[in-house]
Amino acid sequence: MTPALPPRDFCGYGDDVPTLRWAGGAGLAVSFVLNIEEGAEFALSAGDERNEGCHEVTNEIRGVPDLCMESHFEYGSRVGYRRIVRLLAEVGVPLTLNCCGRALEATPWIAEDAMRRGFELCCHGWRWESHAHLAETEERERIARTVATVTQLTGRPPVGWHTKSSPSVNTRRLLVEHGGFLYDSDAYNDDLPYYREVAGRPHLVLPYAFDTNDMRFFDSHAFVTGDDFARYAIDAFEWLRAESQEAPRMMSIGLHTRIIGRPGRIGGLKTLVDHIRGASGVWLATREQIARHWLAEVPPPAAKEAA
Repeated sequence: MTPALPPRDFCGYGDDVPTLRWAGGAGLAVSFVLNIEEGAEFALSAGDERNEGCHEVTNEIRGVPDLCMESHFEYGSRVGYRRIVRLLAEVGVPLTLNCCGRALEATPWIAEDAMRRGFELCCHGWRWESHAHLAETEERERIARTVATVTQLTGRPPVGWHTKSSPSVNTRRLLVEHGGFLYDSDAYNDDLPYYREVAGRPHLVLPYAFDTNDMRFFDSHAFVTGDDFARYAIDAFEWLRAESQEAPRMMSIGLHTRIIGRPGRIGGLKTLVDHIRGASGVWLATREQIARHWLAEVPPPAAKEAA
């Protein structure tokens, strides 16, 4: 039986948008997210039921390991991660890593490097998979295993969660029941954080975005060159920045080591970063920083009533 879900909210804040300012009086918070998925993709060689089918060029391989696909993913951890981090770290851009547990287990040096640099590590599932069809017991186990792996490799429990594609109808409740999470990013329906009631308590959602995301080099081929990515993201950034003069806004920029980390695309990321850093009224922050600021400035409903 499908669990009862809260009614869908088609209105959001409407005209009643919170009046807060971000850190430093900024109107727009910008979150760069680097997804760490290499080693967590489906692969027969890893004991999975099939090979991964999502990349820029695919030729489905059944029944035997897809060594071509595996090597494409390996590029991300071997080359792309360092290239992206070097670019962002040189100019001090805060970064959230969305980490699949199995990927981090395969590349523990990424966890070590991320902690040394002060990055946030957010959970991205155990495998790189949608949770939409997982049984509740399977999903509960995957959440616990992912949290345990991130904690073991970093010495710090993660406070955020983002599921690939669609979560299940149980995901948010299971996160709350597990405990320790400040937020999840399993929604795409707003330009601001918001609260949902989950298991009888308020839970913070930091919406993510697929349009300002380098996956569009693959899924729809909407982006062909690095300039395509930069131009689209800059257009989104400037529109949100203009709106943020009247009300706060948040922008998410999704990156993947094996995608934007390619030499023909990385220049687009540099163009975008240079543009954002040259603009006023902007706060570059990790998702944890954004969540903590929102929790402090816009207390959850229960806290408001208790105050």
